[in-house]
Amino acid sequence: MKIKFINALAVALAAFALVGCRTAPPSIYQWGSYEPQLNGHFKGESPIQQIVVMEKHLQTASTHGKQVPPGFHAHLGMLYSIAGRPDQVAAHFQEEKRLFPESEPYMNRLLETLGKGGH
Repeated sequence: MKIKFINALAVALAAFALVGCRTAPPSIYQWGSYEPQLNGHFKGESPIQQIVVMEKHLQTASTHGKQVPPGFHAHLGMLYSIAGRPDQVAAHFQEEKRLFPESEPYMNRLLETLGKGGH
């Protein structure tokens, strides 16, 4: 009786171990350095330097057929706004809307502000 219990316990532990080793499904987004860049923005890092890194990340994601995460283009547009490049701001806000339709009301509001001379 005791041996059956130990065998059953060993089988159960082995099953739990195998389930615990299962890898997570691959992300549909290419996160890359986006989260550290966002953190860097709040720490006051140079917007130009952040733009360079994010543009490289955008190219890498595109090369690998991955999509950047929600907010990526909105954040990049905001960085371009700080850098005084309104043409790039609008392009990235429009791309955010295209990729993530749920962001449309907010992106439209930001585009309106941009159209009124806001950065």
